[in-house]
Amino acid sequence: MVEFYYHDNQDTKENFTQDHRGEPFDIKNLTSIGVIYRKVDTLDELNAIAEERNYRNRDEVKLSLDTFGGDKTAYNAKMEQFYEEHYHEDEEIRYIVEGEGYFDVRDQNEKWVRAKLFPKDLLILPAGIYHRFTLTEGAKYVHAMRLFKDEPKWEAINRSSGYESDIRTSYAQSVSS
Repeated sequence: MVEFYYHDNQDTKENFTQDHRGEPFDIKNLTSIGVIYRKVDTLDELNAIAEERNYRNRDEVKLSLDTFGGDKTAYNAKMEQFYEEHYHEDEEIRYIVEGEGYFDVRDQNEKWVRAKLFPKDLLILPAGIYHRFTLTEGAKYVHAMRLFKDEPKWEAINRSSGYESDIRTSYAQSVSS
């Protein structure tokens, strides 16, 4: 089952797949940053959520060293890309089918909240929230279903770019204290 806690901020380029467990984070506080978590046991439940939230498309992705044909350079480059702090102009919806991974999201005070996701965990991130993703050190594998309101796309706007769209600004205003 999912685990939520504050990130300890001790990560480096070499160890970001480790646990980095800090203070506990109360799952009830997710709503204050617009994040939704659900445990989804069946495909029927997932389909009902998709219909309720108007998700019309989906795809599946598998991430592991094997996904990259054993090419550690390509694998590491992709993991570093996913771990770079970014946001999207659409909701990000991920359902974990197999394996496990970490989603880190920024709270209202710019602290990282880490979600350790396992099979049957569904996480919905609002458009505009800064976040990042990595596999866990133990599993180093995830099979996730991605749901989309429109055509499947994955366009990240990295925080390091300095660009903040109207969607990012609107999100930040919606969660400001």
